[in-house]
Amino acid sequence: MAPKWRELADKLAERIRAGVYAPGEQLPHIRKLVEDGEGSKSTVHAAYKALEAEGLVTSSRGHGTVVRQHVPLKRLGIARYDKAKWRDGDEVAFIADRVASGRAYRRNEQTQTVSRVEAPPAVSAAHGLPEGAEVYARARLVKEGEQPTHTLTSYYRPEHVEGTRIVDPTPGPAGRGGGFRVLYDAGYEIDHMREQIFARAATPDESRLLQLPPGEPVVELHRTTFTADGTVVEFAIGVHAASRFAWEYDFKVPDSARDKEGS
Repeated sequence: MAPKWRELADKLAERIRAGVYAPGEQLPHIRKLVEDGEGSKSTVHAAYKALEAEGLVTSSRGHGTVVRQHVPLKRLGIARYDKAKWRDGDEVAFIADRVASGRAYRRNEQTQTVSRVEAPPAVSAAHGLPEGAEVYARARLVKEGEQPTHTLTSYYRPEHVEGTRIVDPTPGPAGRGGGFRVLYDAGYEIDHMREQIFARAATPDESRLLQLPPGEPVVELHRTTFTADGTVVEFAIGVHAASRFAWEYDFKVPDSARDKEGS
């Protein structure tokens, strides 16, 4: 015979899968289930911990136990950086992902802090700066509703962004078109990028910030953004909750042999 907490966990899991508790909805407080006769406080707590371990809910202080989104966001590749989106419109990268996923968004779902810091080694290397050089760090936390999806910290040379909207800590993108539009208006039109992706275990701080269930890994992104003459105008490090994104790339398949024949 299954223990009482297991029976309760299975009952709640069935309700989640049936849509009784929708994605993003908070489950009843433990006290409420105890009052309803579902078991003792320790029984309900154990059931909730089981649901969290199975990836059905997330739990955090101040937010309670919330049903996880079932369908991950599309994290677009090349298409999210289309110049027509941010140069001619106002669809910055995280908004492009939401639009492609058919999901709602608010601009203030991106919060940020801006500080002038000594460049970490990876940032110095990307920008070609000497050890000890200072850069601007623009750190963002992006949420979908109340659920964090990822962090992204962009590092810029001071001479590229001093006095621009990029160093304004107001929540949301840096004005119409976001940071890439600011660089464009300052004469630094982005031309090409390099993205590197790593999967790893989350740190305790990342687990708390992203409200990750126990054992969930993160995907770390390194993005280097260049102008046409090879100047690096941004180096960014993102940390993404692994289960909250589906990474999607469309690209033309190269044929280097044919290219050589035509040259």
